[in-house]
Formats: sequence, C-alpha cells, structure tokens
Amino acid sequence: MKLRTKLVLSFIFVAFVPVLIVGAFLTGELQNMALDNALEQTANNVERVKKRTGEVINVSYDISYRMSNDSRLETLANRHYESVYEVVKAYKEYPDIKDYIRLYKDISNIRLYVNNRTLLNNWEFLQPTQATVASDWYQRALTSSGLAAWYYMKDERDNRYYLSLVRKIDFLTEHTSGVLVINVSSDKLSGILSQEPFETMIVDGNNRIVAANRPGRIGSTLASISYDPKVIAAKSGSFKALVDGKSSQIQIEPLVPESSLNDLRIISVFSFDDIMKEPNRIIKLALTVILVSLAVAIMLVYGFSAMLSKRMMRLSKHIAKVGTGNLDVALEIDGKDEIGQLSRQFNGMVASINGLIVELQDSNRQKVELQSRQNEIKFKMMASQINPHFLFNALESIRMKAHLKGERDISNVVRLLGKMMRKNLEAGSRTVLLRHEIDLVRCYLDIQKFRYEDRMRYELRIDPGVQDVPILPLIIQPLVENAVIHGLENREAGGSVRITAAPSDGRANRIDIEVADDGAGMPREKLEALNRSLDETEEREGHRIGLRNVHMRLKLMYGQDCGLRIQSEAGVGTSVHFSIPMEANNDV
Repeated sequence: MKLRTKLVLSFIFVAFVPVLIVGAFLTGELQNMALDNALEQTANNVERVKKRTGEVINVSYDISYRMSNDSRLETLANRHYESVYEVVKAYKEYPDIKDYIRLYKDISNIRLYVNNRTLLNNWEFLQPTQATVASDWYQRALTSSGLAAWYYMKDERDNRYYLSLVRKIDFLTEHTSGVLVINVSSDKLSGILSQEPFETMIVDGNNRIVAANRPGRIGSTLASISYDPKVIAAKSGSFKALVDGKSSQIQIEPLVPESSLNDLRIISVFSFDDIMKEPNRIIKLALTVILVSLAVAIMLVYGFSAMLSKRMMRLSKHIAKVGTGNLDVALEIDGKDEIGQLSRQFNGMVASINGLIVELQDSNRQKVELQSRQNEIKFKMMASQINPHFLFNALESIRMKAHLKGERDISNVVRLLGKMMRKNLEAGSRTVLLRHEIDLVRCYLDIQKFRYEDRMRYELRIDPGVQDVPILPLIIQPLVENAVIHGLENREAGGSVRITAAPSDGRANRIDIEVADDGAGMPREKLEALNRSLDETEEREGHRIGLRNVHMRLKLMYGQDCGLRIQSEAGVGTSVHFSIPMEANNDV
C-alpha cells in the first residue's frame, strides 16, 4: 500500500469519524441547551412579569384602602344636598380622585357607585343603574366583606375594557356602602409585556386575556385560541401543548393580589420550532462547514502525500549517495513502500563521514578556542591574586605619619579611605544592613567634604526603624557619588546632598530611599535620555554606568517595579528615589 493511500485512510479514520461522532453529540447537546435556556429564561421572565404586574396592581389596592378609610369621602357620599351648587362645591372640596389619577400612572380611572339621589353623576361618583346592580361583579362586591376582586370589565364611560379592582366600601358611620372600581392602566400592563421575548399574557379568573404582547390576544379567552383544557384549568406549572398548531411549552405562574377574592395568572408560551430555529441554523451551517472542510482536507492530504512520496524518493537517492561515500554514484535499493526504502537507505547513511569530518573540525576548533580562553582567564586570575593587605598597611603608615605630624585632617581622610576600601572588598556578600551601607556613604561624604570644604554640605535622615533592613551592598554610595560629581562639582557655590531612608507611606513593609541634591540639575531632554539608558542591555560610552548598574541590580534583586526613579530640573537639583521591601527576595 502506497504511503499516500495510508495517509488518506488514516485521516478518514482518525479525523473524519471522530468529527462525525462529536458533531452528533454536540448537536444534541446544543438542542438540549437551547431548550433548557428557553425554559430558564421563560421562568425568569414570568417571575419578572409577575413582580412588575404585582407592583402595578398594588397601587390600585393601596388607593382603594385609603379611600375605604377616608372620612371625607364618607361625608361626601352620604350627605343630602339641597342644590346643584352644594354638590359641585363638595366635588371641588374633594379633589383626591383627580389627584390619584394624576399622580399614579399605574391607574387610568376611578369611579364610585353610591345610592345617593342628591349626587350628580360626574364620572367619578355614579348612581348604579339597574344593569349595574344586576351585574355579577357588583353583586359579588356587595357580599365580599370588603375584599378586593379583579375583573376584566367594560367601563360604561368610554366603553373600553380594563383590568379593574372592584371593592365594597362600608361607610360605618352612616351605615351605608358603595362599590369602588379602579381601572388599571392597560398601557402600563402592555408596556410590561412588550419587553418579553416570548408570547406572554395576563389572564383573569374567567380565563380572559387582560394584557398580552401579541396583537389580537387582548380580550380573547384561552378556549378561543385552542388551549388544552388541562392548561386552561391549571393554576401553575409547565406544560407541553399545541398552540396555533405548533408544539409549544407553556409556563403558568399564579399572581394572587393582596386581600383578593380571586387571582390572576401569568402565562408565557414559546414554540419549540422558534426555539430550535437558531440552533438548527447553526447546526446546518456547522455541518456544511465541517463537510466542506473535510472534503478540502482529504484533497489536500492526498495531494501532500503524493508530493511527500516523491520528495522522499528523491531524498532516498541523496541518502544513498552519502551512504556510499561517493556523491557522484547513485545506489538503488528495492523496497515495498517509500518508508521501508527510506529506512534502509538511512542505515546506509550512517557510514557517511562527510558530516563527521565537518563536525570533528568544528569540535577541534572550539576546543582550541576554549583552551585559549581558559589560559587567558588563568593568567588574569593569577595577576589579580595580589594581597590587598599591603595597601591597607601602607595607608595605615601614611595615616600614622600624618597623625604624628599633626595633620589630623589628612590622617582622618586616609583612615576613611582605608575604611571605604576595606568595605568595598568585603562587599561580596549578597546583602548588608542599611546602617553599614550608610556608614560607607558617610565615609565617602566626609572624604568629599575634606576636598570641597565649606562648598559641600550633607544631611542624613535615616529612620531608626529601618537601619537593620538588609540591602544590596554599594547601592546608595554610587548614587551619592553621582550627586556630588555631576550635581555639585561644577558649581562654584557648592551645594548640599540629602540622603533619606524611611518606611514607605503608601505601601506597607517597604522603605523609601532618596538621594537628592540642589546642584546643577538636568534639562528635560537630558533627563529623558538618561531614563531611557537605564534599561538598555548594552553599555554606551558617555552614559552614567553607575546609575545603570544600580538600576539593574535593584530590578534583579527586588523585582521590575523597584528600579530607580529620577527627577531633575535644570538649576534646581536632582533626586534619585527607589523603594524596596523590608526583606530581600532571595529567590531572585
């Protein structure tokens, strides 16, 4: 079997079959996920509609409660009026109904039916007609003991249907009663449902649809839209049923208003076809892409395998030439397939010495270079093995001679210089205490003060609480040296250097160290160039190597955010600041 045939078959079995299995599995999972998401979203939507609808109808209940306990309303409704003027005056003195309608957008109108022949019908206070008294809602209100009931009923004033609160109001002082009707705003209910993605309805106790987000549903009954009788009778739950000829999922949630004789229901309906429409489109698109990709992949595998086999044949001839040691002679070896032929030719290639010769030459050259470098390093090490103690002894002799001759300043400077050199030689340890580093800085400053006399002043502000913090050696001294040389040396008036070390105000367990001078300073362009040079990997002539060395050591030891921060202004001075943790990071 040819290699290209093996590659095509292996691709089909290794890639094509698993893709089909995974595709079938993911298709089922995607459909289940879409259905589960729809169910969860429907439940959440129904709960949201229930909550918002409850808030709207509770406004009507609160108003009815206030009016049932309003003594002014009782007086108005039961007073015997002698003239129309008295009635009109009484209506003007009781503007509460108009105020309720104006203030609360959740209601559209309020009317009170009372048996008082002296009152005028002003669409707020009405005399009940015989038809009104005979109506079922009016009779149930009279026998409801003050409980509220909710009906989808027509308002006789504008002949429109509203979800209305109906409640009997007892006037205890006068031993009379009235029937209060408050219309809930249909626009408010429609606005709540209009935001829902699925068909959602609010249904009263008579299975009348009082609000819906689908046109043509309001005012219909559940039976008129071919709902299953089980669904019509159900108070709550989740059901599968045919709605308008489509297999659908119906979610029912009861809404029981406070102190109510009856309840409402929130019904949400979604069609399985609508839910699966988008997943099915994605599945078809994905299947098309997969099939096209597999077809293209098979053609590419076949083409690449043919190209590969030809290349391997050519490569085998070159390997055979290398294996014989004569690149001008071709050696042919029979084989059943390309891989077997290539493996036998590779075995013959082991005998080739061309590569070995080149490798041996390179190895010998590297050994010579390595030996030369080792000899050079040994020479430098031997040259550097001069004992530095003779230098300390010489400095001590000079210091004693100066002391004996009364040159106390020279003696003190020589002592400080010897102390600095000894500390520099001992700086091979990983960290030193901050007070030892400050001691080295003090020696350096005293030497420079001997040199500059009154032209140079310095100040050490070291917090006692940070003196025993471990710090890298020779970190502060180069900064001080830089401040003296570049900041004060060229100024005739001299200047001052201030070294500050204290716990950080902004971050816990850190210390802030600053070296500041009031010397020449730098213009902005030079400062920007200096800041850029701190992170350069190679040293350049003219750049401040000491600052760059300190900056890189701080970042390597304490982290990338612990490098130097330099601020300077020409003619004002320069400050170099860095912040390090209280304890060194020994893992760096």
